[in-house]
Amino acid sequence: MKPIIGYLFLAIAISCGIAANSFAKISDGFSKLTPSIACILLMCVTMFSLAKGMSAIPVGFAYATYSAITVTAILLFGIIKYNQIPNIWGVIGIILIVAGVLIVNLLGKAN
Repeated sequence: MKPIIGYLFLAIAISCGIAANSFAKISDGFSKLTPSIACILLMCVTMFSLAKGMSAIPVGFAYATYSAITVTAILLFGIIKYNQIPNIWGVIGIILIVAGVLIVNLLGKAN
């Protein structure tokens, strides 16, 4: 598989991961049927896409990118939808996560 296809699968995994985590919050602890089913199905698509992407992209790069973008997007989701504003330490943590992933992707090498 070509790397560009791997990045396409990674983008699908990120999108579905964001949606799945959003539905996890909306499902109210899996007590609401429809958002619970949506969460589970989207998480299955997420893991499938992530696994396919990892066949063309080094696992460390793929998972670091997936997790950092997903965590950052869910933080923004919480801010926008639920007015859950993180404190300064939460903001610093997210900045360090994103900086770490940028370092891994731009300066890191895998054989």
